[in-house]
Amino acid sequence: MSQEIAFRRVDVAFARELLSKGETLVLDVRDEASYAKGHIDGARRAGRDNLHEFLTGAPKDMPVLVYCRKGNSSQDFAKTFADLGFTQALSLDGGYDAWVEAHRDPAHAAAPAALSDALRAFLVAENFSPEDVNGVGANALTPLMTAAYKGPPDIVAELLRAGARVDACNGDGGQPLWLACVGDDPAIVAMLIAAGADLDHRNVNGSTALMYAASAGKAKALKALLEAGADLACEVDGVSALDMASTLECLNLMRAEQKRRPKS
Repeated sequence: MSQEIAFRRVDVAFARELLSKGETLVLDVRDEASYAKGHIDGARRAGRDNLHEFLTGAPKDMPVLVYCRKGNSSQDFAKTFADLGFTQALSLDGGYDAWVEAHRDPAHAAAPAALSDALRAFLVAENFSPEDVNGVGANALTPLMTAAYKGPPDIVAELLRAGARVDACNGDGGQPLWLACVGDDPAIVAMLIAAGADLDHRNVNGSTALMYAASAGKAKALKALLEAGADLACEVDGVSALDMASTLECLNLMRAEQKRRPKS
């Protein structure tokens, strides 16, 4: 029985070293507009529409480095390569955002802003270090996750300005956007989306924030997710967000959005 090949998650330093050594297939799995605005030198844009050509055209022993915006969806693509026998299938942690940040000229980097008394008090009250906006507490909760759930929006806004990560995951695989849906504050949901939150990130159970909002009857958060373009078609074990709707209001919001969106 052949040994299963697993993909690897690598950081920017590893990726940079790899690219300096020789031939590597670098795939950018973001949308075409994002790729056009900027990408890693030599990267080729890939998606579900053209992935087959890379899967069948590249040698199985060639390193394949896949990146997305934040390092989430690239893992699914890298796993596909590994499942088909590629021995060096790699996903870039932090994605293109991390690559850009690592190559930013330090001379032009803005100095970190001092935290307000209100934010420092919030961090202390929630048992986080008043010096670390990306600190981790019980169940891997971060200050941004806690503020996304509890509010107020002003604290969320300041955390984002101070560099709090929207792509951090708690012990259940949930990100700050998921916690904002628990709090059901559409202003906070919209704020996180504007900051780059992954609308369709899945937790350890494969559920998205939209699925949670539908199943928990969080209509205000659900509406904000739909307006931002959250995927209505995604499923877990054949069950969609529409199937999960726990209230008529949530169901009607999704049905209306489904009718409004163009047919693919």
